[in-house]
Amino acid sequence: MIRTLPPPLAALLQATPELHRAYLVGGCVRDALLRLPLKDIDVEVFGLGYDELARVLSRHGRTDLVGRSFGVVKFLAPDGATIDFTIARRDSKTTAGHKGFQVTLDPDLTPREAASRRDFTINSMMWDPRTGELIDFFNGADDLKRRILRHTSEAFVEDPLRVLRGMQFAGRFNLDAAPETLELCRRIHQTHDELAGDRVREEWLKWAARSARPSKGLHFLRDSGWIRHYPEIHALIDTPQDPEWHPEGDVFTHTCHCCDALAGLPDWQAADEESRGIHMLAVLAHDFGKPATTQRILRDNQWRVVSPGHSEAGGELAGRFLERIHAPLHFRERVAPLVIEHLAHLNPITERSVRRLAKRLEPENIDALCLIITADQMGRPPLPAEAPAAVTALKSLAVELKVQTHAAPAILMGRHLLKEGLAPGPRFKRLLDAAYEAQMEGQFNDLEGALRWLREKGPRVETDEAAPGK
Repeated sequence: MIRTLPPPLAALLQATPELHRAYLVGGCVRDALLRLPLKDIDVEVFGLGYDELARVLSRHGRTDLVGRSFGVVKFLAPDGATIDFTIARRDSKTTAGHKGFQVTLDPDLTPREAASRRDFTINSMMWDPRTGELIDFFNGADDLKRRILRHTSEAFVEDPLRVLRGMQFAGRFNLDAAPETLELCRRIHQTHDELAGDRVREEWLKWAARSARPSKGLHFLRDSGWIRHYPEIHALIDTPQDPEWHPEGDVFTHTCHCCDALAGLPDWQAADEESRGIHMLAVLAHDFGKPATTQRILRDNQWRVVSPGHSEAGGELAGRFLERIHAPLHFRERVAPLVIEHLAHLNPITERSVRRLAKRLEPENIDALCLIITADQMGRPPLPAEAPAAVTALKSLAVELKVQTHAAPAILMGRHLLKEGLAPGPRFKRLLDAAYEAQMEGQFNDLEGALRWLREKGPRVETDEAAPGK
């Protein structure tokens, strides 16, 4: 189990007999069983009131009481560590919504009663730091070992957010939901709209950035019936694909394989959490345009399935989905170009096309696009799970042109126009835009060439802009 407690917590428990009924609970116990690093440690305390707990903890460090209404005391140890201590409590559903609860602190609540209020059995376990005993009233350890996600009790239905938590837990920990848990989720599907936007966003971003098997989260969403609340994903189910290119099945099946493939790529795993989330959402959305564009055509005496224009259509639908899950605006700005350009490798790869691609992808980049393309190609079993040859060529040329992580900066700047004796004004923007366009076309690649272009072509830009009809 938890072989080594954080030193501040170990010292605190040893020096504080009043905490003889304090147990590590929830995610830290689950993560310890999975041998994952312990990040957030929560301690549930029985037998003490809130003020008494705060007084006891204040003898050993600074306390933050902003969580009083929920029975939470944040303990800030002298070494800077933060540990949440919580008084056992009863929550009673009073109105619709995630916040529609009456919280009653109850120091006399038994550990079993407290554990029964937790969402899933894998989160209902406790660990006694004094004896090293795992306290597991609802067989959470066995469920975790068997990779089963099971609700702890009927109290589950009081908080609809738990369904989306189930989605992200299934993806993060490679879990299959118990049939009775899925049935419970289906019973409360109409409560989805009670959820606060920020809580919806939080669960989706955890799924996107932390999943080991993201397809398990999508399967949970489908099997619980909650996928209907996300029509862009729901529409993927049963949307056909051409079996020559997609032997794996419909678009939903393909998308699940693609998300799993991305989660297995070392470059995705090594990225920062925000970028991992953005790139996973881009893979999720890359074929959102197919349901609206898919058609059967007769080609060479064979009926084929095609989806012309689905990349462009997918960019708009990706934006709608990200708005639906309340993703930050900059997520939408980064996801959309990756969706729109996910077939760019099928076009001729030239210096001109790669420079322009890097510009179209902003604020994303070619390195990120290659991750999305690779995941797309790898999500087609039993076809080989490998990156297309065009990705290697695209990355190689992008490195050569120094545009793999950002578009080429403009060579000709306003200060150069001033040095050439040009007066500031509206003509500056026209000249600079034309110069950058010429740079993208490969007409020059250094300042000397840019100035030569300005002297030769600049007057023509002025003439063209002034011509009738311009």
